Amino acid sequence: MSGYQICTPTSSLPQGVVMAGSPGSLHSPPHVTDETTRKRQLRLMKNREAARECRRKKKEYVKCLENRVAVLENQNRTLIEELKALKDIYCHKVE
Repeated sequence: MSGYQICTPTSSLPQGVVMAGSPGSLHSPPHVTDETTRKRQLRLMKNREAARECRRKKKEYVKCLENRVAVLENQNRTLIEELKALKDIYCHKVE
């Protein structure tokens, strides 16, 4: 559980005023938050680049599969035609 507690409003703050932020951020020096922000920005930038590269690779992979499908369909069509031709030759020899 975090370091927050619910208590009755007996403090010097007027009723309805709420303190925001985490207890750690109230006392951290500015250079620590700047460093955290810089690290976060760097991480986000790397993540975006990795996602872009992943999408590019996936697109390339799908394109390669589509080309392979086209080649195999042509090969299948050629083999079917060859089979028909051989069947015709065989049927004419038998008669």
